[in-house]
Amino acid sequence: MNPQMTSSEIRSKFLAFFEKRGHVILPSASLVTPDEKGVTNATLFNTAGMQPLVPYLLGKPHPQGTRLVDSQKCLRTVDIDDIGDKTHATFFEMLGNWSLGDYFKKEAIAWSFEFLTDKKEGLGLNPSQLYITVFEGDANAPKDDEAADIWREIFKKNSIDGNRIFYMPASMNWWEAGENGPCGPDTEMYYDISNKFGGKGLTHDEFVQADSVRDVVEVWNDVFMQYEKKDGKIIGTLPKPSVDTGAGLERLTMTLQGVDNIYDTDLFKPVMSLMKNPDQTIRNKRIIADHLRASTFLISDGVVPSNTDRGYILRRLIRRAIISTTDKLLDEKRISIFVDTITGVYAEAYPELTTKKDHIKKVFVDEASKFATALAHGIKEFERLAKAGSISGADAFMLFSSFGLPIDVTKELAQEKNLTIDIAGYEAEFKKHQDLSRSGAEQKFKGGLADANDPQVIKYHTATHLLHQALHDVLGESEGGQKGSNITPERLRFDFSYGQKMTDEQKKRVEDIINEKIKAALPVQNVVMPKAEAEKTGARHFFGEKYGEDISIYFIGDSLESAYSKEFCGGPHVKNTSELGTFKIQKEEASSQGVRRIKAVLV
Repeated sequence: MNPQMTSSEIRSKFLAFFEKRGHVILPSASLVTPDEKGVTNATLFNTAGMQPLVPYLLGKPHPQGTRLVDSQKCLRTVDIDDIGDKTHATFFEMLGNWSLGDYFKKEAIAWSFEFLTDKKEGLGLNPSQLYITVFEGDANAPKDDEAADIWREIFKKNSIDGNRIFYMPASMNWWEAGENGPCGPDTEMYYDISNKFGGKGLTHDEFVQADSVRDVVEVWNDVFMQYEKKDGKIIGTLPKPSVDTGAGLERLTMTLQGVDNIYDTDLFKPVMSLMKNPDQTIRNKRIIADHLRASTFLISDGVVPSNTDRGYILRRLIRRAIISTTDKLLDEKRISIFVDTITGVYAEAYPELTTKKDHIKKVFVDEASKFATALAHGIKEFERLAKAGSISGADAFMLFSSFGLPIDVTKELAQEKNLTIDIAGYEAEFKKHQDLSRSGAEQKFKGGLADANDPQVIKYHTATHLLHQALHDVLGESEGGQKGSNITPERLRFDFSYGQKMTDEQKKRVEDIINEKIKAALPVQNVVMPKAEAEKTGARHFFGEKYGEDISIYFIGDSLESAYSKEFCGGPHVKNTSELGTFKIQKEEASSQGVRRIKAVLV
């Protein structure tokens, strides 16, 4: 253990160690997954180091070769209720080295052990405090004796005795990305962080107990991708087995710095030290530190608060951080201090945080301001409902839909008063809301047409396509996404994602762009193609919605590749933009939280 080793040194040592062994260093991919490109197992965020590399793990050649290493930004909210304990975090960095059909178990395990224990090139951990788990086998795949034998040889060579290799079930030692994709057994390395066991071997039950109380902490994981899953079933072995080696930087730093929780490491201490109120619980301090750090990275990667998808996750994190403060408030001054501190910790590894610092602060301040108003009204309503002694599912959903209080916030408020919430009832109400939203979404790219046979309605429908793209041009790719539309012969109405009022300059620029495209007399064309091909074109559509096997794409321009606008759409449209006339925005206003509305006419 080396308490003087910083998290930056650990990250740098890891990359240098594997670069020396023929691995090319890759920059971290964005937290945001490129789901618009139709990637397999698309999720809202990168949740593991291997996720951006799935196509290459399945056999596609990587332009940088077969040996890769990186430190990947990741975000998981599945364990959000555990945030505040010693080891869980929503945002984390996964150190990973990869073999794409190159080396396999023997080299991967040997290098893992070497990096963890070597005092010069590695971390210098005491090898006698390491304990190992391997896959015990099941109906899908056999027991991983190969990995166990490699470990036995390593321990024998280094004169480390005692029982320290444990066979575990698939729930512990099997890795997969989901219903489809590469999968296989893994071997995990645990470290006796306080040397409680003095380097001696353990029985299986002793190890399980030590793991459950965090006397031993997982610090490393080698995944051996030997198999491929399709629709939840293993369909065979991969032609070239690959290795995904992962180590959480936060837990490694905790181990090296000799503390028993990630919040006492140099990754969190500067932020934790900002919270000096003695009345604030350690759990709430950790929630604030974790959620603000995760939110800073999300905003930096282009996410903005909203009530759907990625924006909802960000909103949930920011609001949960606010509700965890003693006064349920984050003002501009405190936000500025927090963001300055977080970006300072990562200035060397992620300089883009510093570059985007002012934008990050603005998003925080805007969201905190909105939530302050919602929270004041929401808490008042909550207090009224609390007099009944419990919160029904319908009440919990009403607090969310009408007052903007996420269920997490309602839970926190209820816990303070020892009240129960009908979570099942809330989930039923939420599903009902989702079903209605999904039904509405099916109409969004049909243009919300009042009369698809009216020539003026058809013109307005084409104009919404130009408006949609122009909003992205002016507000940014992460803004301006369509949330709904309604078209009559007299006007168009278009709802889009944006957290603030558009400026006069922005509205003027949108108008100018649209009128430029009208003046350019661009052809409006249609193509029908299989869904998989349609998704690869970059045409705008509603992610997660169910479309048929054949997709109709309307594009404005000379070709699909060079088109100014392209969207999944059933039509109808004019033949050329010159038919539209002059586009004029009549009004821009709020539609709902995080959603703006434009009303416009063609004259």
